[in-house]
Amino acid sequence: MKVLMINGSPRPEGNCRTALREMEKVFTADGIETEVVHVGNRDIRGCIACRSCAKTGKCVFDDGVNEIAEKLETCDALVVASPVYYASANATLTALLDRLFYSSHFDKTMKVGACVVAARRGGLSSTFDQLNKYFTISGMPVASGQYWNSVHGGAPGEAALDEEGMQIMRTLAKNTAFLMKSIALGREKYGVPVKEPTHFTNFIR
Repeated sequence: MKVLMINGSPRPEGNCRTALREMEKVFTADGIETEVVHVGNRDIRGCIACRSCAKTGKCVFDDGVNEIAEKLETCDALVVASPVYYASANATLTALLDRLFYSSHFDKTMKVGACVVAARRGGLSSTFDQLNKYFTISGMPVASGQYWNSVHGGAPGEAALDEEGMQIMRTLAKNTAFLMKSIALGREKYGVPVKEPTHFTNFIR
């Protein structure tokens, strides 16, 4: 089994990485492979609604989104970490996730999703809500910890001093691993729920 972890912080060794590293320890001890992709300092642009991906199955801009889509397709769980800027996720990470989820057409149902947010003080819960929406729109079960999946810290690495935050990360990793294994067993024994054809409606008609 494999977990793809996306670090949306511009700082490769900031508090998002501290939180992900705490989760990695749990996954490794449980025999689960992890891969961390650092995107927060990359030049990733937003979606322009060209709909080219509807024909090609990938984004028209080759700036890392398509590369990550290939990794997402083969993983069993996705963990997304973001620092909090103005009560929302890093703009680079938001641009990546918008395009990643919109342009990739493979089935994400039953891949486990989890998000981690880091802040000096506030804006954690709104960012947590923002990131979870990417999972729920794709039929991905959302892993939880023992509180909102957040850590506090200002200076890089300071989140390691947040004892409750680190415990939340360990609990989140354990719950993510349990969900991954449970889904694998359920898929083997029962299969996955049969999807109905999607009906798109507009509110103006």
